[in-house]
Amino acid sequence: MNLCKQENNLTFKETMKWNDYLAAFEAVLDGTNKTVPYNDEAYLEYVKLNSSRQNRWIKKMVLSEETQNALRNVRTPQKWILITEPWCGDAAHISAFINAMSEASGNIEIDIQLRDSEPFIIDNYLTNGGRSIPKLVVQDTHGRDLFTWGSRPKECQNLMLSLKESDLSEQEKKAELQKWYNKDKGVSVQQEIAALLQEVEHKEVA
Repeated sequence: MNLCKQENNLTFKETMKWNDYLAAFEAVLDGTNKTVPYNDEAYLEYVKLNSSRQNRWIKKMVLSEETQNALRNVRTPQKWILITEPWCGDAAHISAFINAMSEASGNIEIDIQLRDSEPFIIDNYLTNGGRSIPKLVVQDTHGRDLFTWGSRPKECQNLMLSLKESDLSEQEKKAELQKWYNKDKGVSVQQEIAALLQEVEHKEVA
């Protein structure tokens, strides 16, 4: 995550809202979207699994009181740009929470951008040189970046780094990450983004 205030004159191909993003899942699943990488059978399986996981969070998610307070304290309009893809396993556990947070504030507008489609906004927000997603970019009304977050909560990222050094198989590593997300229940992503929002508000007041 990175707290900053810089101006990025981004060009957006089109605005995608949450329902549009859910429709993007369906377009892959029903065969309407067969563009790269969704012309690969393996990616179709990823999307099926991620759709199931995401829908479960949509039904079961709870925004904490701390998170709701932080969102109520957003007093100036913000634009949230969520860069993601239906194939991304981490996004399946995170994106619904970010969208719910944006909807809980009257001062937040969310725009979802796909990592693998033009104009490739992710290239402005690399993580250690990589195009890791999901990535959240929060801007003010002048298009200046207030902060970025992603692609995983800190504890989950530390786990991932530890797993990379382990002798576990790729399938076992994925299973460990899945266990972490199931246990965390979206708490960490809420806490980390809420803390960044509070920091921005404190700066605005000062």
